[in-house]
Amino acid sequence: QVGILDVDLCGPSIPRMFRVQDNDVHQCDSGWVPVFVDQDKSISLMSIGFLLEKPDDAVVWRGPKKNALIKQFVADVAWGDLDFLIVDTPPGTSDEHISTVEALRPYKPLGAILVTTPQAVSVGDVRRELTFCKKTGLRVLGIVENMSGFVCPHCSECTNIFSKGGGEELAKHAGVPFLGCVPLDPQLSRSLEEGRDFIQEFPKSAAFPALTRIAQHILDGTSQPSS
Repeated sequence: QVGILDVDLCGPSIPRMFRVQDNDVHQCDSGWVPVFVDQDKSISLMSIGFLLEKPDDAVVWRGPKKNALIKQFVADVAWGDLDFLIVDTPPGTSDEHISTVEALRPYKPLGAILVTTPQAVSVGDVRRELTFCKKTGLRVLGIVENMSGFVCPHCSECTNIFSKGGGEELAKHAGVPFLGCVPLDPQLSRSLEEGRDFIQEFPKSAAFPALTRIAQHILDGTSQPSS
């Protein structure tokens, strides 16, 4: 049982990726009922995208209102008995991140997964997020390097258009696990745009084994006690 909490309040894209953007959130005795994205009801999702009157409405909120909503998403959603709650945050170290860490602290979160692209500019931003995790006492489960090369849809050759190795180098310097690289793959991009099941439809994609290895590394890391 996995819950997905989308706290990217200004850009809630997760509902579209699961093709549930037209669903509504309902109330029950224990709070909001999250949207289930599969028939088995094993994946539940909560996002501000479900609460907007129009999908193109901008969320122009100051910090206190953002903080209050994130606390509601954690405490007032009927998540049920979850094995994992995955929280998707916007880039940076702003209100959303501080509020999320504070709201989840009573539940002892396992840690954070940081995602970077290979370029030095992106690596620099993620280095600041490492500092944020250290200051807030949040364990870093590892770093993922996204957009690590482009996979040609015709010949399947991988070209490093954004350079390579920035994420792995950062992990080495920070002394945290490097979880792996995910290449730019048109099939993955298309599945996210159209809300299709990438694992079922594109098992031969170059991104498939990369994502599988990363997921296994995360599961292995969360099963071990933190030092």
